[in-house]
Amino acid sequence: MNSSTERDPVCTYLEWDSQFFQRRIARLNRHRLDHATMVECAHWCRHHRIDCLYFLADSNDLETPRLAEANDFHLTDIRMTLGRVVVPEDFAANSFDGFRHAREDDLRALRTIARTSHHDTRFYFDGHFEQEKCDLLYATWIENSFRGFAQAVLVAEADGEPAAYLTCHLNDQGSQIGLVGVGEGHRGKGLATKLVRAFLSWSREQGARRALVVTQGRNLPAQRLYQRNGFITSSMDLWYHRWFAP
Repeated sequence: MNSSTERDPVCTYLEWDSQFFQRRIARLNRHRLDHATMVECAHWCRHHRIDCLYFLADSNDLETPRLAEANDFHLTDIRMTLGRVVVPEDFAANSFDGFRHAREDDLRALRTIARTSHHDTRFYFDGHFEQEKCDLLYATWIENSFRGFAQAVLVAEADGEPAAYLTCHLNDQGSQIGLVGVGEGHRGKGLATKLVRAFLSWSREQGARRALVVTQGRNLPAQRLYQRNGFITSSMDLWYHRWFAP
């Protein structure tokens, strides 16, 4: 979400989300709430016939959660951002042993893994989206990542088949982990740890000086995974969704 100015629209209509979920979905372009923002936001949503409004709230503002809860916003997730410096030691010669970049013929397996790997996210905890639709969201997400949304998709194999994946992104802040998924029969074998280390090696190759990752507050195994690999929590934000009556 971009920082707002007085000229920013209070909300943005999200065309992709709306088409995918077949609901009119928008995002609130503010991190903090006050009464004037609530009035402007409600007017904009009524005018644009919005069904669901996403809001990423600044957890450090005392008034914002109170106003959100008083105006029918419901907490769906705690957004944890972790980061670390990319160092020369991350560029080990064997960092990619057993791993490779995704290929076109991996997509069927990657979509299958994605359908069962992201049940901690806000879409599943919202309560208004069908689980099958949420499963399809992440299957579509991993395919779109392969087709250019991510700069790279790293794959770990088991018995010659894709068993886990990690998507790699580059931005102004450095490198960032997108999705991490491990197949149901391959969890607990250390594949995610090895993929994170391969990501750090990839980041070093790309010239990134800092690596970031975002995960859910309820996803303690993911937080421990990143902490074991040198990531430190840098911020915490609150995801709210507001649904409007027809």
